[in-house]
Amino acid sequence: MIKILLALFVLLNFCLSGDTLKSDDIQLKKMIAHMLIVGFDTIDVNEKDAIYKYIKEDELGGVILFDKHYNNRSLAKNIHSPLQLKKLTKKLQNISLKKLIIAVDQEGGKVARLKEEYGFKPTFSASSIAAKNDDEYAKKMYASLAQELNEFGINCNFAPVVDLALEKENKVIYQLERSYGSKSDDVVRNADIFMKALAQNGVLSVLKHFPGHGSSLDDSHKGFVDITDTWNVRELEPYIKLIKMHDVKMIMTAHVFNKQLDEEYPATLSYNTNTTLLREKLGFKGVIISDDLQMKAISQHYTLQESVRLAINAGVDILLVANQLSTQDTGELIDIIYTQVKNKSIPYTRIVESNERINKLLDGI
Repeated sequence: MIKILLALFVLLNFCLSGDTLKSDDIQLKKMIAHMLIVGFDTIDVNEKDAIYKYIKEDELGGVILFDKHYNNRSLAKNIHSPLQLKKLTKKLQNISLKKLIIAVDQEGGKVARLKEEYGFKPTFSASSIAAKNDDEYAKKMYASLAQELNEFGINCNFAPVVDLALEKENKVIYQLERSYGSKSDDVVRNADIFMKALAQNGVLSVLKHFPGHGSSLDDSHKGFVDITDTWNVRELEPYIKLIKMHDVKMIMTAHVFNKQLDEEYPATLSYNTNTTLLREKLGFKGVIISDDLQMKAISQHYTLQESVRLAINAGVDILLVANQLSTQDTGELIDIIYTQVKNKSIPYTRIVESNERINKLLDGI
């Protein structure tokens, strides 16, 4: 009994101190890998592929699938046909010892990875669905979309977008018809329908892009985006209302800089935005996931070491590395985070917290 109590005491001190024990290094790396969702380049997987190893041995948290390569739209990446996709997702899930997050951006309309031209069902943009002003129509459309995701092994959809359509010159939200409108009530009503349809089909929904990307004039894929002078506190309303209405599972950060919220860091890397505002003030209890860390709003201004350290310490639980804009070795990424945990730049307790939230999330799918 004394030995058991002593062991528990050592473990407790280890968890509280943020130090890692040498005997737990492998487990620590697995916990770090569990905080990653990454992209890969093939329409099939086998034991020779790097992604196979990261899922099987490192216990990678998830993957994101795309239909096309970002820089070469003529090349298929992960989604080519219904039969191929079903085989791929089944293989991916069978590789993993734990539930693997298999994610896509299937918002509908111009942002849809399962396209009609490949043999999937047609989808419709957020703005076109909102324009109908018909809840039954929206329910029908989103039920169809959610059922298809479930059928083809997708268990996480990076949707709905809850950005307000406040800036007509906004090329990444407004002009791609990704917003339900400029009024938070319209956004909340349609997002609620979408979220319920996904939940009923065992698919996680992800609200995006916190704290609001609808007032931006630039594209964070391409570079620095400052919304200090255009952002409006109304952009928080969809999050406030949906968090009260739902057990919101996941929220995605935006790579936008806003001096009103943080004078130094963009939202993804901001403790003030993710922890002080989203968690403490808005009461969000779920998983915070970054937008793609390879987007130039982040990658042009921060090293990978800096961005992962700042994001995790800011309160981000899952780091998204889509491998669309460039290619990042997942093993190197794990090692970069591991090294910073070992030298206490990233507290071990943050890794534990994020894993607890992720495991709770996975229990629901």
